[in-house]
Amino acid sequence: MSTITPELDEKAYGQLLRRTLPHVIRADHECERLTSELLRLDEIEAPSPEEKELAELLTVLIDDYEERRYPIRKSSPQQTLHHLMEARNLTQKDLWKLFGSKGITSEVFHGKRSISKTQAKKLARFYLARNPKELPPPSPLCVVQDKLHLSLHVELV
Repeated sequence: MSTITPELDEKAYGQLLRRTLPHVIRADHECERLTSELLRLDEIEAPSPEEKELAELLTVLIDDYEERRYPIRKSSPQQTLHHLMEARNLTQKDLWKLFGSKGITSEVFHGKRSISKTQAKKLARFYLARNPKELPPPSPLCVVQDKLHLSLHVELV
């Protein structure tokens, strides 16, 4: 009994695998080699089912390596706030009404006070009202530890 997907030609797929030699990527030069092969496959006008399968396998291997090699760290609510403010050329003064006072705004901005769920919801409404298409939905991975993302997610859903 064959373990390969029935619509794939085992011989053709085996030849592609022997030529490409895909494996778990452990170094940048291996990633570069497999990325080049993926790009070559991507340029094929009408790829065979075997070439599509190999391209999918290479994509999984490359993604896995990049996630391990170049992890993206989660940002704090304050870092997220700073980024949103910078992207829109806002100052602390622009957020005074949302936080209720200059002092609270300053404390939140400098990380001396955390952003409450109520404040995060106000911020979400504020930023969505300014440009609703600009904010992508947050990653579910950020929801647990990041109240600002949590509330943005609640507002977007």
